[in-house]
Amino acid sequence: MSRRDLFRSRSVVALLGAEVISTTGAQMTWIALPWFVLVTTGSATKMSFVVAAELIGVAVLGFPGGRLLGRLGARRTMLLCDGARAPLMLVIPILHWTTGLSFAVLLIVAFLLGALAAPYFAAQKVIVPELLGEDEKRVSEANALFQAATRTTLLLGPALGGVLIGVMGATSVLVIDASTYIVSFVLVALFVPQRPPVKQEKEDRSIRVGIRFIARDRLLRVWWPSFAVGDAAWNAFFVTVPVLVLARFGHEPQIAGWLFAAFGIGAVLGNVVFFRFLANRFEGLALIATCAMGQALPLWLLWLPIPPAALAAALLVSGIANGLVNPSLHAITTLRVPPPLRPNVFATSMVGWAVVNPLGLFITGPVLDAFGTTPVLIGFAAVQTLAMSVISVASARELGRQRLEPALS
Repeated sequence: MSRRDLFRSRSVVALLGAEVISTTGAQMTWIALPWFVLVTTGSATKMSFVVAAELIGVAVLGFPGGRLLGRLGARRTMLLCDGARAPLMLVIPILHWTTGLSFAVLLIVAFLLGALAAPYFAAQKVIVPELLGEDEKRVSEANALFQAATRTTLLLGPALGGVLIGVMGATSVLVIDASTYIVSFVLVALFVPQRPPVKQEKEDRSIRVGIRFIARDRLLRVWWPSFAVGDAAWNAFFVTVPVLVLARFGHEPQIAGWLFAAFGIGAVLGNVVFFRFLANRFEGLALIATCAMGQALPLWLLWLPIPPAALAAALLVSGIANGLVNPSLHAITTLRVPPPLRPNVFATSMVGWAVVNPLGLFITGPVLDAFGTTPVLIGFAAVQTLAMSVISVASARELGRQRLEPALS
C-alpha cells in the first residue's frame, strides 16, 4: 500500500475520523474534568485523585482487557469500549444537574472510564498492522498519519474545551465528549472491516508470558519503563496546568486550553515532517536517538515566571520533537512483538504504565496545595530529561547492535 493508497482506503480514513473525533472529545475532557473538580471542590488534591482513579482503572483491569482483545479482535474491542464509554460519561453531568454528584461517584466513574480505556488503547496499536501488514516503514508512515490526525486533537480539543468551558460550563463539555464516542462507534462499525482475531495458544494469554517477553527484549525492557515514568510526569503536568493558570493568570480556562494546544501543534508539525521527509530516509532508531531529548529540554522553561505565549512556545518545541520520534517508537514497539502475543504484551505494558502513573498524581495534588506549581514543574522537567536520556541511549545502542550483527554473521 502506497502513501496515496492510505488516503484512498475507506477503512483507514474511517478509522482516522473515528480516532480524531473521539480523541478530540477526550482531550476536551482532560481540561473539563479537572477544571470541574477544581472549581466545585476547591481542592487540587481531589482533582489529582480523580485523574488517578482513571489510571487505577487501567491498571486493575488491564490484564482482563488484554484477554478480551485477544478473543474479540481489535475492531470489536474498540466498538465495545466506545459503546460503553458514551453512557458512562453522561453519568457525571446528569447527576450534577439532578440529584447531586458525590465525590465517591465521581471516583467510581473515573475508574470505570479507565478500565475501558485499557483494552481500547491496546486495540489501537493492534489494528494498524491488522489493516496494513507488518512492514516497519509502512506501519511507521501509517502511525505518522494517525498521530498527525489524532495529535491535531491536542490542538482542537484543549483549545475548544477551554473556550466551551467558559461559554457552556465544564459539565456541558462532558456531554459533548460522550457524543464523540457515539460518532466513533458508528464510523468503525460501518467502515472498518472485521479481521479475525490472531490465533492464540493458551500460553499466549498468560500474564507470565507477557512479562517474560518484555523482560527478555533488550529494547522494550528499557523503553517501556521509561515511557511509564515519562508519562507519569506528563500526567502530573496536566493536572498542574489548571492550577498554574488560576494562580498566574486568573479564571481563564482558554489559556489552559492553548497551552495544551501548543504541544499539539508542535506534535502535528513533527508528524508531518516525519511523513513527508524523514520516513524513507532515516532509520527509526536513529531518529529516536537523535531527537528524543528535544522533547525534554524545552520543559525547563515552564517553571519560570514567563507569559503564556512563552510557555506555549516551549511546549510547541517539545511537541515538534515528540512528533518526529513517536511514529517510529510506536511502529518498533508494535512490530517487535509477535502478533499472537500482542494483546497480552500490550495489556501487560498498559498495566505497568497505569501502576506507575497514579503515584505521581498522588504526590502532585498535595504538593500543589502546599507549595504551588514550581516544585511540580521542576520535577516534571527533571523526570522527562531522565526518561528521554534513557530512551535515546538505549536506541543508539540497539542501532549499533543491529548494524554490527550483519557484519558478524
